[in-house]
Amino acid sequence: MYKHILKPILFQFNPETAHNLLFSLLTFLRHIPGARAIMRAIYKKDSPKLAREVFGLNFPNPVGLAGGLDKNGEFYNDMADYGFGFVEIGSLTPKPQDGNPKPRCFRVPQDKAIINRFGINNKGVKNAVEHLKKERPEVIVAANISKNTTSINEDAAKDYETSFALLYDFVDMFVVNVSCPNVVGLTALQDISFLSDIVDRLLDLRRYYDTYRPILLKVSPDLSREQMDDIIDYCLRSGIDGIVAGNTTRSRDGLTIPQSKIDEIGNGGMSGAPVHKKNLELVRYIHTKSQGRLPIIGVGGIMSGKDAQAMIEAGASLVEIYSGFIYEGPGLVKNIITHLENTVK
Repeated sequence: MYKHILKPILFQFNPETAHNLLFSLLTFLRHIPGARAIMRAIYKKDSPKLAREVFGLNFPNPVGLAGGLDKNGEFYNDMADYGFGFVEIGSLTPKPQDGNPKPRCFRVPQDKAIINRFGINNKGVKNAVEHLKKERPEVIVAANISKNTTSINEDAAKDYETSFALLYDFVDMFVVNVSCPNVVGLTALQDISFLSDIVDRLLDLRRYYDTYRPILLKVSPDLSREQMDDIIDYCLRSGIDGIVAGNTTRSRDGLTIPQSKIDEIGNGGMSGAPVHKKNLELVRYIHTKSQGRLPIIGVGGIMSGKDAQAMIEAGASLVEIYSGFIYEGPGLVKNIITHLENTVK
């Protein structure tokens, strides 16, 4: 239904308009008796074989929704209906922000890619907290947190602390986003001097809570091996719980469209099928370098069960999809789970 009816309609609109239409449809379905049950019956697949404990949490399956789709933490339960084992909401910033000027999101259908420069547009962390209070999560929720664009890097740790404290009692784990290429200066926070200031404060703050919430670091596939080595060493020393590998890339490797079209789109982070190889190698490198001591969520260009299998075989404990959900539809989650049941030991 999605590929043959809904997707052709949505792809007539620009990506951001299509996103809003899709989530308006999800909101509408909430008011139809039995609609969510029907979605679960069609798309959700229980898989005791694939259930696993990671970061001290029990995941019903290893397939999650990557950050960026449910930007404001409003549709995590709807996403659970499509079979996701966990949902990453955000990125969320302490204050609401509009993000970058439009147009800021572009499809490359020939290559199953998406290029965006949203600039972390969101309604702010307090809005997400209100929704989490109102609608109790029926799925493991990871909160992706970042700094406001207007906050200078020297004060960034305060932004992360604010969001962390406000969200702590309402989510299951955190993803610290210091690698979005669409916010000026944000990727500089991957430098150990900035990174340690941010993460050390969060680790210290966590000690004051009765419940332990895992803290993960989201890294860029554009980092050099030397930079990645520093981050891995820091993670192992600090006690951070894991890594999300990776974010979107500034690279345009893998695109087959003419250079003139690439230039026309302009800057932004690319996700989708072309980044799979790059992010797969990142997962493999982190797993090898850390000797398997750092649990990894592998994300980037997963368009099939075979792609997810490759991520897990490279060392990922869990995987996430985003662009694959846009191009392949909600049935992708079930397809991945079915494939993994038959291939992963």
